Amino acid sequence: MARIERPCLVIIDVQQKLMAVMEDGARLLRKIPIAIQAAKILGMPIVWLQQRPEALGPTVPEVLAHLEGLEPIDKACFSAWGSPQFRERLRGLQARSALICGIEAHVCVYQTAIDLSRCGLEVHVLADVIASRNGEDRQMAILRMASEGVKISTTEMALFDLLETADHPRFKEVSRLIK
Repeated sequence: MARIERPCLVIIDVQQKLMAVMEDGARLLRKIPIAIQAAKILGMPIVWLQQRPEALGPTVPEVLAHLEGLEPIDKACFSAWGSPQFRERLRGLQARSALICGIEAHVCVYQTAIDLSRCGLEVHVLADVIASRNGEDRQMAILRMASEGVKISTTEMALFDLLETADHPRFKEVSRLIK
């Protein structure tokens, strides 16, 4: 079992114009809200990013509805680590690990995961909540991230790693989300 210590959830670029061209975008629209709700139940900080929203549109409503009270970090760089605002927020959280979801798997997700890993965070990419315009790019991103030391997981797998036991005080709340 992978013990995940002091995690944060990082949501990357789930925006209207990007989502419109993602392969299996419906899967993301179903599963990202589950990851967000579980993070809230477990008291996990959430960091939410948008790539040039003036060009790519805002975060999709299906995800935005679960981010009430949070402020996005707008960026132009592909790796979120290139954003001083992101680095500052992450340092303020004192996170030791990051669970990453979003789009595109082979660009912003990949570059962010690799940079965070190089900076000493334990990175878990939630493979069931990342997407690219085509499956080949998504699959290559997963293979490459895994070969470079990023942990590849699914939302359910990571949540049960966080819970560790059915005796966890939030077990029932979290398990209801994924059933």
